[in-house]
Amino acid sequence: MLNRRHLRVKVLQSLYAYHQSDTKDIKAHEKHLLHSIDQVFEMYIWMLSLVSEVIEYTSRDAEERANKHRPTDEDKNVNQKILTNRFYTSLQDNKEYLLAVRKYKVEWSFDPELAKSLFTTLKNSSEYAEYLAKTDDNIQSDKDIIKFIFKKVILKSSLAEQVFEDKFIYWPTDREVLQALIAKTFKNFSYDDEPQKNQLAEISGNWVEDREFVVNLFEQSIRHDAEYQELIAQKTQNWEPDRIAMMDTLLMKMAIVEFLNFTSIPVKVTINEYLEISKEFSTPKSNSFINGILDKILFELKAQNKVKKIGRGLIE
Repeated sequence: MLNRRHLRVKVLQSLYAYHQSDTKDIKAHEKHLLHSIDQVFEMYIWMLSLVSEVIEYTSRDAEERANKHRPTDEDKNVNQKILTNRFYTSLQDNKEYLLAVRKYKVEWSFDPELAKSLFTTLKNSSEYAEYLAKTDDNIQSDKDIIKFIFKKVILKSSLAEQVFEDKFIYWPTDREVLQALIAKTFKNFSYDDEPQKNQLAEISGNWVEDREFVVNLFEQSIRHDAEYQELIAQKTQNWEPDRIAMMDTLLMKMAIVEFLNFTSIPVKVTINEYLEISKEFSTPKSNSFINGILDKILFELKAQNKVKKIGRGLIE
């Protein structure tokens, strides 16, 4: 699921888009921010659907082999055991999954060669041969072959990579979350009929709180943009404005928002989170630069008694 760091990254991406755009309608950009979060779940549904598509190609492959001009006995008796894989069949009966497939209009007819390519890779693997030969299947073996399809067939495919990159603009950064969601789905899977079993992974542990967090962080960063820009400028007087990366400035403004407006987030957590994000989204020297400027700003804000945190140990 999306953790707070992922959510901060989503806000960062939306703030960058806002400042690069000629349109300054905050609500419109906020809507885009929330949509980008929902797209992570949409991507997850598309991935589950592609796993199913690869499995379902088994029957088409068997039909093509049986209709060959001179089919062998093996061609006439293709092992289609994977079509009864319990993870796969459970997914096809999952109402939440089926509703999501309809909601996001998931279908793969636009790229008929993708499933064929992926199935060919699967069919030629030793792991698939071992799975077909196994006669004492259990919950683990059912999950293992699905994990193999996801990790070693789909995620290793340049064709699949291109499809997801084309469809989801934030695929490179959301891929990590996707893998966590799929892993959670495997963990949820069981043969029992217990209500908590065989459920899809949740995009957020508490969407009410997380939605409030991202919306407030986004809106406050924009509404106080000029004020926080001046605060940063006072601490970077020896730097030419053009030399300061835009991402660095946005990350520092987001951190200041958290210092001043999020009473339950420790300042150390805020600083550490943005330093980690800077490693991925800004320049090699950004980490030390941001750390130094934020330390100076935090020192000044504390002196002015503007940093209000609830709970012991949240300020230091």
